[in-house]
Amino acid sequence: MNLQQKLDAFKSNFETKVAPPAVVDVFHRTTAELIATGQAERSLKVGDIAPTFTLTNAEGEVVSSAEMLEHGPLVVTFYRGVWCPYCNIDLQAIEEVADEIRALGASLVSISMQTATNSVKSQRQNKLSYPILVDEGGKTADGFGIRFRLQDELIDTYKGFNVDLPVINGEPSWTLPMPARYVIAQDGTIAYAEVSPDYTKRPDPSELVAALKNLKTAA
Repeated sequence: MNLQQKLDAFKSNFETKVAPPAVVDVFHRTTAELIATGQAERSLKVGDIAPTFTLTNAEGEVVSSAEMLEHGPLVVTFYRGVWCPYCNIDLQAIEEVADEIRALGASLVSISMQTATNSVKSQRQNKLSYPILVDEGGKTADGFGIRFRLQDELIDTYKGFNVDLPVINGEPSWTLPMPARYVIAQDGTIAYAEVSPDYTKRPDPSELVAALKNLKTAA
């Protein structure tokens, strides 16, 4: 199965066998509301200059986008957190193409608002070879235009599943990044951008590889 098929299979099982219908309705309604805001369309796109960032990885080491771009293109994926099964399936799918991404001369990082402790958990559970960087307070997600505040009814629903974002993220805002992927060329220009306001829908990681190959061809 490709990535979207895996996500669809998980969603079908969750919505028919795990979650009560009222909860499924909340998820569907709040996702539709986020899509309707048009925020995804207003976020950074191909041709825009990506904001630079300096973040720490799960081990507390400083990682700079500018330094990574000195050595080649940069692939960035924004992810909601260790508590999100869709995101974990996504991270695993990206891991499957991680070697190919690096072979094309690119660096690969994931960015999440969750604390370093939860990022360590994400890396171990998903057996990742690439780092998860800590975007404390969502400032980097803000720079890309993808951070949003959860609706009140969605907050209540998450609490019912013991997803306490202020604890998981170490800050009280109840905000998240929309799942997103970017390929950034060495001059800082965004060469590929995909933002998913519907967190159950994700592009196939092969698109990242194709974007990097296009960069090489254009160089």
